[in-house]
Amino acid sequence: MKKTIIILMALGLFSSCEKFLDTESFDKKNTGNFPVNVADANSMLTGIYSSLNSAISNVQNSHFYMAELASDDRFGGGGENDKDMQGLDHFMNTQPDRFLTFWTARYQGIFRANTALETLGQVEGWTGDAQKNQLLGEVHFLRALYYFELSQMFGEVPLVTSTLVSNIPKSPAADTYGQIAEDLKTAISLMPSSPYTSVASGHATKWAAQALMARVFLFYTGYYKKADLPLTSGGSVTKAQVIQWLDDCIKNSGHDLASDFRNLWPYSNEFTKVDYKYAQDNNLKYEGEGNKETVFAVKFGTLVDWGDQYMLGYSNQYNLHFSLRSNNGLAGTFPFGQGWGAGPVNKNLWNEWRAAEPTDIRRTGSILNVATDVDSYIFGADNQMEETGFWQKKYIAITAYDKTTNALLPSYAILANAAQAEMQLAHTQDLVLIRFADVLLMHAELSETATNLNRVRSRAKLSSVTYSLAALKRERRWELSFEGLRYFDLMRWGDASAALAKQEGVDIKNKGKDTKMKAFGGGYKARFDATGGFWPIPSSQIALSEGVLIQNKGWGDSSNEFPGW
Repeated sequence: MKKTIIILMALGLFSSCEKFLDTESFDKKNTGNFPVNVADANSMLTGIYSSLNSAISNVQNSHFYMAELASDDRFGGGGENDKDMQGLDHFMNTQPDRFLTFWTARYQGIFRANTALETLGQVEGWTGDAQKNQLLGEVHFLRALYYFELSQMFGEVPLVTSTLVSNIPKSPAADTYGQIAEDLKTAISLMPSSPYTSVASGHATKWAAQALMARVFLFYTGYYKKADLPLTSGGSVTKAQVIQWLDDCIKNSGHDLASDFRNLWPYSNEFTKVDYKYAQDNNLKYEGEGNKETVFAVKFGTLVDWGDQYMLGYSNQYNLHFSLRSNNGLAGTFPFGQGWGAGPVNKNLWNEWRAAEPTDIRRTGSILNVATDVDSYIFGADNQMEETGFWQKKYIAITAYDKTTNALLPSYAILANAAQAEMQLAHTQDLVLIRFADVLLMHAELSETATNLNRVRSRAKLSSVTYSLAALKRERRWELSFEGLRYFDLMRWGDASAALAKQEGVDIKNKGKDTKMKAFGGGYKARFDATGGFWPIPSSQIALSEGVLIQNKGWGDSSNEFPGW
């Protein structure tokens, strides 16, 4: 799409990494003089990675945020006027360009990857083939990841694999998934079979590519009812091949399960633990960022501000949005801090989990029950909507006391990482996109065996079970809750319509008053069935394409607009 992609993707082709790296402006470079050395190649790679954070600068429009609020296990929440949050839960639109920033960030990343693949052949000075192949493998991995997220969000999207772009329509899903699989197969073949610790934290590895291939395979074959995953070069990726890759990852990557599931989440950090009875009683110890269970994650840090020097997305904005609204999040709800109140947990999850696995330590390790877990909680604080009394504990602000002043800090990261002492910018927790427990569960599902399923259960101190798809589905819901996977699992299993409809009639509070979750736009099932689970392409992109791009089904008229409570 000449207008769409060139205008929206080429703008600032390297601008975000320019200031981040403090290098000479990239707009003085051209493909004749850049890249020429390994430093240039690494700069290009940094620019591709920065697209991960670009999408999080406007976090409410991102893939992970949508997947969480649209799932059956969370509501939209937020305040009275936060229609963007509530619209995601009710599968309705709130603005014509709702997902423009995400669409732009992902196509920027793809354009940068295309540029790199067209020009890295002119780089000289590699220390050897291993260094070159690792970097090339990462580029292929990132392009695959970006296209996969776009495809999960929007269904069919324009497939562009060259910088010589034109105004093109959406490509058939088989073509896009064929390219995703081709990129991942290339990445797997290029990147070395060395332990994950040999690669810098936050960078893709062969093992991450193998795991992502499995996720892509499961989604494509499940949702589109296919036996194999196509390849653009011809042939296909089979289930047996994916199982073999996962076997390799499990045996040779160096990744493993943390000893205690609860040590994966920041509420177990050393600065908070001294005042947090739950962490003390269970002898918890935070594994930290880039731990052995993290296969691939988006990294955050302290280089973030409100100006134009750094992107807001360099801090973990999910922690801010998924935290408790004002008047909560202080001493009375220690250690769970303040934010915007998005994503209250559906109490159906708590009740169904307790009934199925009453001794599962992951339930209280994943869900905050305000009735028992905090000293005081104010229902309806700051006009909180769709409130249930349950919140997730994985991506939420975790506070700590500064022992020198006795002040309550908005994030433990201020003490642990010298993060900025500001509630909106202080969050440095990794957003883990692929976790080793997921690798084990994908292997169990594909091989239809119980060994790795029970390995995950054993860590949670649960007894072994015989493999069944029903048991696998339950285990994924419990283990991977609030990690951006549930919604897509429901889509690929064909369970979404029924599961989403169960949200209607659940007890909630709006601004502190008892009510029940109600249907909007004909109800959850009607909205999912009308759209197939996919979201609207930004209207500005359709306009720029002069009608070459066609809006997705189920979107585009006023009946799809969320009216608010």
